[in-house]
Amino acid sequence: MSEIWEQKHIVFFDGECGVCNFWVQWILERDKKDQFMFSSLQSDFGQKFLSERGLETKQFNTLYLWKPHRYYLVKSKAVLKIATLLGGIYNISVIGKLIPAFISDKVYDKISENRMKLSAQKCFLPDQHQKKKFIEV
Repeated sequence: MSEIWEQKHIVFFDGECGVCNFWVQWILERDKKDQFMFSSLQSDFGQKFLSERGLETKQFNTLYLWKPHRYYLVKSKAVLKIATLLGGIYNISVIGKLIPAFISDKVYDKISENRMKLSAQKCFLPDQHQKKKFIEV
């Protein structure tokens, strides 16, 4: 029997970043179809994901979206896919696909560089229902 997370899209994020925690909370509130689970990049699960793919395991400035056994996306491609999966009004994000990835990733990188300045460090505390959506909380 497969793990529950293998059926979901997993969002890997910097667990120590206030901006990242804000966006995790934002996705949680809009995930009406229960499509997402979450894992910090610092967790054992996050570290395993990174090391199995030969990705950086000490810097946590990149968002990853992983659909197990299918694909993983990074930076702006991950953000656009999350918005598309949320559907509804967020389908407008399809316009973002018109922008070449190297440009949208530059914008992503600039925001990432300044993310600690953009938001106070705060710890997001999920409620009981939301806790079930985190891997190794």
